[in-house]
Amino acid sequence: MRKKIVILGAGESGTGSAILAKRKGHDVFVSDAGEIKSRYRNLLDAHGLIWEEGQHSIQELLKAEEVIKSPGIPDDAPVVSRLKENHIPVVSEIEFAGRYNRGKTICVTGSNGKTTTTNLIFHMMKKAGMDVEMAGNVGRSFALVVAEKEPEYVVLELSSFQLDGMFDFKADVAIITNITPDHLDRYGNDMDRYVASKFRITRNQSSHDFLIYCYDDERIKTGLGRFKPASVNLPFSIRERMDQVAYVENSNLYIHYNKDKITMSIHDLALKGKHNIYNSMAAGIAGQVLRIRKEIIRESLSDFQGVEHRLEPVIRVHGIMFINDSKATNVNSTWYALESMSKNVILILGGIDKGNDYSSLEPLIREKVRAIICLGKDNTKILNAFEGKVPKLVEARSMEEAVKKSYVIGKKGDTVLLSPACASFDLFENYEDRGRQFKESVRNL
Repeated sequence: MRKKIVILGAGESGTGSAILAKRKGHDVFVSDAGEIKSRYRNLLDAHGLIWEEGQHSIQELLKAEEVIKSPGIPDDAPVVSRLKENHIPVVSEIEFAGRYNRGKTICVTGSNGKTTTTNLIFHMMKKAGMDVEMAGNVGRSFALVVAEKEPEYVVLELSSFQLDGMFDFKADVAIITNITPDHLDRYGNDMDRYVASKFRITRNQSSHDFLIYCYDDERIKTGLGRFKPASVNLPFSIRERMDQVAYVENSNLYIHYNKDKITMSIHDLALKGKHNIYNSMAAGIAGQVLRIRKEIIRESLSDFQGVEHRLEPVIRVHGIMFINDSKATNVNSTWYALESMSKNVILILGGIDKGNDYSSLEPLIREKVRAIICLGKDNTKILNAFEGKVPKLVEARSMEEAVKKSYVIGKKGDTVLLSPACASFDLFENYEDRGRQFKESVRNL
């Protein structure tokens, strides 16, 4: 049935939604309060879509029968509130695209590890020769994938913002890697609301669907009791063996599901660090659920190349190693990064604080970090948190300045780690832009 559909926001998500809506015969209007990037403007024009930028023409928006909201626009934004006051349904791109998707969905969420786990599952499925696409919070929008092709499977990385506008969508396989404080500024500093957002990934699941989750995460276990998902529950753990589908014992990783057993040494995993053992277990269980041959699963876990901007080695300059972990946009991500480092770290930290509590980093920083470079427009909170706890604490107002200062401070054997624990939007377009500027500045030393 033809509808008047308004798209709020013309980034990857909004543009994909507009193209899909147009192809399905809807009357589409795209509205972005900011400036639309040229590549998206060109896409909208190529598909004959009507759009505006620099404003929201409210009278035009109020004509909508349904609005698809980009995940970056908060639910309490004035334009969204006005739409809801007029009883106009507001949904996410995931919800909308899900109506037209004919393939099975493997959906990954979590505060940390979701991008790595999503990429690892996609790598495994491609290696197995499956008809699969990767979309959502990584790569292309889900809507654009659905508009352009009908793959048998789609692996989706889903942020809490994308899940918030999801109502009838169902994940065939859902994965929750972990739940730690993140984006609390968006959830009224209420952790329960954030947990509820993550658990929307289990919404509409039945006993024919699957939920893969970290048993070691107390918030996930509490959420299971609170939301009682109907799916088949498949837990993994580093600490426990009893009733776990995947576990670690004597430096070996075991995955046992449906009479299939996979065993491999954790030293053979391509991705190092405790957090990546968790990511590998989640992906391995997904592989077994999807009936991928165990030889392919084992091979995929051992030859995966990793994700750009996630603990990505850049280059060694005069004995100083530079590592790009720009995707660490919350404290827990930075904790995992530091946990995987040896001593003599120069840490580049900072950006837009999302209600961060830096106290959990203090033991690792005292043990491993000899200098912190605060990179942001307002570094007050980080300066206050770590003053007197590291030998050197300095500020920088650009990536080039931060890299140069780290190089001056550094000496042979040191590691310069960009792991900001913050969002990037004060000085950069996004975390990818931040990571690329870091790599460029390092190579220009």
